[in-house]
Formats: sequence, C-alpha cells, structure tokens
Amino acid sequence: MSTSSSSVFEPTALLTHPVIQAPMAGGASCPGLAAAVSEAGGLGFLAAGYKTPEAMYEEVRQVRRLTGRPFGVNLFMPQPGTADPAAIDVYRERLADEATRYGTQLGETGGTTDDAYEAKLAILYDDPVPMVSFTFGCPAGEVLERFARLGTRTVVTATSVAEARAAQEAGAGAVCLQGVEAGGHQGTHRDDPRDEPGSAGVGLLTLIAQVREAVRLPLIASGGLMRGGQIAAVLAAGAVAAQLGTAFLVTPESGAHPLHKRAMTDPLFTRTELTRAFSGRPARGLVNRFLREHGPYAPAAYPQVHQLTAGLRRAAAEAGDPQAMALWAGQGHRLARELPAGELVETLAAELTAAREALS
Repeated sequence: MSTSSSSVFEPTALLTHPVIQAPMAGGASCPGLAAAVSEAGGLGFLAAGYKTPEAMYEEVRQVRRLTGRPFGVNLFMPQPGTADPAAIDVYRERLADEATRYGTQLGETGGTTDDAYEAKLAILYDDPVPMVSFTFGCPAGEVLERFARLGTRTVVTATSVAEARAAQEAGAGAVCLQGVEAGGHQGTHRDDPRDEPGSAGVGLLTLIAQVREAVRLPLIASGGLMRGGQIAAVLAAGAVAAQLGTAFLVTPESGAHPLHKRAMTDPLFTRTELTRAFSGRPARGLVNRFLREHGPYAPAAYPQVHQLTAGLRRAAAEAGDPQAMALWAGQGHRLARELPAGELVETLAAELTAAREALS
C-alpha cells in the first residue's frame, strides 16, 4: 500500500522544535503535560492505553481547551489471546504473599485484551486529532488509510527492521524507532514467550542506521534521550525528530506518582532492567524489590499480568512504598531535570542548537 503525501509526518508542519513527548500510559501523559509541550513548540502526546474510550475523549477535549497547537494520541493494539492460563495461575499463587503484605486483592485476568481499540478508533475517526500513534503492533492498512483521508498523520512504533517494513507496507506516515534503552514497555509487535526480557533489542543509533537503509518513511527516534546533544546525534543519524519519555516524567505537569518522580534520581535506584514482572510484557524500569524477586518468574502474559498486579501496585503507592511499584524509566534516568515541561522543551532546543554549532 502506498503512503499518501498528506499522511506522511513532516516535522515542520506540527512542531517548532524536533521534540516529541512520549505517550506514557498509566497517568504520566496527562492533558496538562501534553498541552505544555505543544505550547512550547514540541509535540505533546496523550496515552489512551488502559483508559476507557470516554476518558480518552475527555482528555482530548481538555488538551484542546489548553492549547490550539497540534498534539497526538497513542493507542495500544489488541493483543492475541495466547497467554497460558496455567502460567498465570502459578504467578498468582506466587504473588499471594504480596497481596497480603499490602492488604489488597490480586486482580482478575479474564477481561478483554483489545483495550477498547475499535471504540477508540471510532472516536478518533469522528473527531480527528493531528496525529495518532500505535504501540504493540501495526494496524490494518484500511485504518491507516482512513486516518490519512481525515488528515491525521500516523506513526507506528517499531523495534526492528522487520517491524518498520511492516509499518511502511501498511501505509503508516512515519515510524517511531524504539531503542532498547527506552523506559516503559518495549513496543514490539509480538512478544515471544521463549525470549527472556533483555535478550533481544537493538541500541537506538544502530537501529536508526539499519532501518534508514530499509524503509523510506520519516523516522522518529526514541530511547534513553535526555539532552539536546543526544537529539543532535539521532538527527544526524537520520531521524527527523526525537521522542522523550523519562525526561518529561519528572516535570511538574506530569501525572506520574510523586514516588515515581523522586525515584528517577534517588541514589537507592542505581540501574534499570527489562522485566515482565508487572505487566507480562518486557518493560524497562528501575530495579526494585518486586522486580528482583518476581521478574524471573513472570510469564509472557500481557495484559493479564498487568491486570493481576494493578491493585498491588496501587496499594504499594498508597503505602508510600516504591519497592512494589512499576517505576518505568529509561537508561538515562539519572539525567532527569525537574523543569517545567515548556522550559524543558526550550532547554533541549537550546542544547540542540549548541551541539549543532559545535559540530559545524
């Protein structure tokens, strides 16, 4: 399928600075953050993952009240129902003591695995936004084509050359390349239960070089980026913009839990690791007690493990204990700066300019 020129991501049409705020599901990517980033000349993003269609629609309305600048919405692709129920039951038994410890119940895992995808699509067809991105897979060509007709630019997250090619063949307007350094979930199109978390994955600069030779689409770079100099590097490597998540997680506008924000630079948390412990899918977070004790035993079962641990994670946060929270973070987390989101965009832009001048 060919990509229409109207659907291809052209950075100058949507942003002043090549800085995109990554969609962080779970609360961090709230309307206030997205609007502040867009107002500063970047591109703010809402994360529709885990939200009801009604909640997504309300957040879109809030962003429009806060800014007239372009912004994006990220959707999770439906997941195949291939998780092993027996493995989930074994993990439930393993976490029973954790539930007792925090005085809560483990969640039920019999719900749907499509994250209300079709209902969210219907809303975004009826009330289009400037950009829609997709994680955990590639949408059907007709979905991307319909968005193109509506004037919505589309982006598909990819972690490999094969996934980037699939996005191009389906008709995506751009590819967001996620290096293994990225915090939060790896946006792989398929989670192979035979793979150990961290056993696969390519560094961002290598991934850009590989994909640039394989596809013609604009490339957005994501993974471990915290400074303007790093943005200069990925742009020089062939990306048209950089997407940052952890850098914006600690801003005042971010909806992340205060314990999560503080943990980014807390000397207690020295490193990150990919784990299935909290959600059943590989995701990079700060190494805490829960990750160390349960990560090796978590099954490849998303979103069932996410559903199983949701109440537990919430209870730990309410108890003020970050040791059982999902502290998603990229490898550059120690470089986090507690600046207002708009000021952070301007700082990154100034650092980018300085890096380019130094190179020239």
